[in-house]
Order: sequence, then structure tokens, then C-alpha cells
Amino acid sequence: MKNILFTTALVMTSSLSIAQPIGDTDGKVNALQLNTITTALPFMSITPGSRAGGMGDAGTALSATSNSIYWNTSMLNFSEEKSQISVSYTPWLRQLTNDIHLSYVAGYYNINKRHAVGGALRYFSLGEITFTDAQGNVLRNDKPSEFEITGGYAFKLNDKMGVGLNGKFAYSNLTGGMVVQGASTKAGVVGAADISFTYLNDDLKLGSTKSEYTFATTINNIGNKVAYSDAAVRDFIPMNLKIASALKAKFDKYNHVTFSLELQKLLVPTPGKIEFIDGTPTLLSGFDNPDIGVIAGLLQSFYDAPGVMAEDEDGNYVLQSDGTYEVVKGTKLKEELAEINIAAGIEYWYNDIFALRTGFFYENANKGARQYFNFGLGFKYNKFGIDISYLAALKRLNPLANTLRFTLSMVLGDDGSKPNIEE
Repeated sequence: MKNILFTTALVMTSSLSIAQPIGDTDGKVNALQLNTITTALPFMSITPGSRAGGMGDAGTALSATSNSIYWNTSMLNFSEEKSQISVSYTPWLRQLTNDIHLSYVAGYYNINKRHAVGGALRYFSLGEITFTDAQGNVLRNDKPSEFEITGGYAFKLNDKMGVGLNGKFAYSNLTGGMVVQGASTKAGVVGAADISFTYLNDDLKLGSTKSEYTFATTINNIGNKVAYSDAAVRDFIPMNLKIASALKAKFDKYNHVTFSLELQKLLVPTPGKIEFIDGTPTLLSGFDNPDIGVIAGLLQSFYDAPGVMAEDEDGNYVLQSDGTYEVVKGTKLKEELAEINIAAGIEYWYNDIFALRTGFFYENANKGARQYFNFGLGFKYNKFGIDISYLAALKRLNPLANTLRFTLSMVLGDDGSKPNIEE
């Protein structure tokens, strides 16, 4: 167990170092270019719950709640309750409008010691939008929306390990069938899956302190590509990989603290470096294969960063003898590492009644620049609980900046204590 803790700490610490903005050791300007990765149906990756939302969105290795259907279904078999249901509400772009929001309902049920099932419904409303033509004439008003239905199953391999599988159906109707530039539009339809794994050791001691260690990893939203028109190129949905660890220190019967650290990476191909050379669009580095399949694109996402193009004294790209353009050495790897997001959070509970939370999320400035602090509170009374979180963005463009999120939960069953579940 000590080796596992040491190895995990080493990997996490190394990742914290390599995912920071890259300096230039040669004294030259070799900064990575802005190269964000975009996807269809981004609402599928919006954090729904306020517990992880108060901990920097580091929720994959946290103890089980009904929102584990989103974070890590394999955690459900380790839950302290037999079943739970929750409702979450997340305002979106609240500084600009008051009618865009994400609503999320989730629940689970432990069948016995080894089997658990769960489900969730996600609904994203974009409010009322007025469609106009090129001259600004009003065509009609519409209320675009998206939703996702998830069913999950968790299986406990032994006392310390579990696996989970989710199946999803998502529907995205953003245009209401409008004709755009002569092309008819349609709703996007997705079938997707999540897979997850959890290792949990609840019999650990750090000195004289009883502790609990969790390692978890998930791959989310493995599903088909989407196009909103027959004439459009099909886009990837937000497939992502999460690797997380959490350590819960139980100081006494009243006080315990959980530390959570998580690495996240989109498993979507990075756009290649394309520029006009002599009036012709030319691929300088990376890949340009819009028709690539889902699994091939997932694998390619680990090695397709284009890096930084080398330039001569006149500022022109350097053409090599084999007809390819030179890339500054090491920048492809640096860009791949810059695609790793870091989430970290701390949670303190007093007597399982009152919780304080805080966390930080970091995304490289060249990959979207989401950087923010979270703060949160949690309350439990008998079977009921409420979680509230607040996001303080370091960048003003964050759609959740200065926004409160809420989650209401209820334990189902005879009481809120750990159940005696028999085979």
C-alpha cells in the first residue's frame, strides 16, 4: 500500500510540474500557439453536482453519491447508503442572461454487496433565441435544448476493487430545423458509453490516523460523431480520460478531511497546423483527417499535437529536404502535456453534518484557459442533504463565473446509516 501511495504521489506531482505553461530555455519566443480542441455536445461534460463543484471539479475519486453516475459509476458499490437520489441545478452564463441552465437528476440502488445500478437525466436549456436572416429580419423565436439519459451498472470485483459501465443516449436540438446557408439542419443524436475502475482501501493508517485511500480512472463519452447538417463535417463528442486519487484522513469520530487530485484529458484529435502557403491551404504539422473514426481518433489524441513551427531569420517556415516543415524540437510533447487539465480539492466534514470545501482547476492558456477557484458548503440532516458551490474565475470568460450551484439529495431506505446488504 505504501508503494501505491508513493507511486501515485510521484505521478501526480510530476504531472503538476509538466502541465504548467512552458518557458523557453533558449531565450527565444517558442511559446505554444493557441490551439483549443472543440467538440459537439459540450453540455455532456458540464459538472452537474455541487460537491465536486466546490472542490475544483475533482470528483472522480470522491466517495459515492448519486452524482457518481456522472463521475465514476464503479464507486457505487462502496457507498455507505443503500440508495440515494439527488437533484442539481447549475445556472449558465448568468452574468449575461437568466434563462440558460443545466438541470440534473440522478439516483442509484445497491442490489447487494457486489451489484449496483443507477441512472441520471441531464437537461440543458439554452433559453429563448431569436433567429434572423442575413439582413437582420426576425424569422422566428425558438427554445433550443439538449438532454441526456444515462443508465449505469457497477460490479464489485473484490473488497477493494470495482468496475462500472454506463450507457447513454443524448439528443441535441439547437436549430429547430432551420435552413442555414441553403442547407437543412437537424438534431444531433448520440449513443455513448462510460467505463470506470476504482481501487479503495478503507483500512489504511498514516501514523496513528485512520485513513482511506482511493484510486480511480474513467473514460467517458465514448460515442458516435455528430453533425447538425448532412453537408457538415461530423464532430467528436467530448470523450475524456480522468485519473484521480483521494485520501481521506479520519482524525476522530467527529472530524475528517479528504484531499482529492485529478488529471483530465480530452480524447479528441488536436487540430493540425494549417496555413496558406502561396495561396494554398497547407498542412504544416499534425493531422488533418476529419473523417477519422471514433476509436482511431481516441488513440490519435495521445500523439497528434502539431507543436511550434520553426522559422528562419526572415520569419518564414523552414522547409526540409523531404518536403515537410520543421517543428521546434520538443514542442509536440509540450503541447500534448499542455492538454492535461489539473483539478484539486479539499473537503472537511464535522460529525457528518457540516462540510467546508475548496478547490482549484487549471487548464493551459493555449487550450482554453479555464482557471478558477471553487468554494462550497454541505449540510446533512437525517436523510436529507444540501450542497452549495461557488466558482471564482481567474478568467472573466468562464460561463460559471460568480455563480452559485445547488444540489439537494435524499437517502432512500430505513435510515441514513450504512446498510446491512446481504448477498
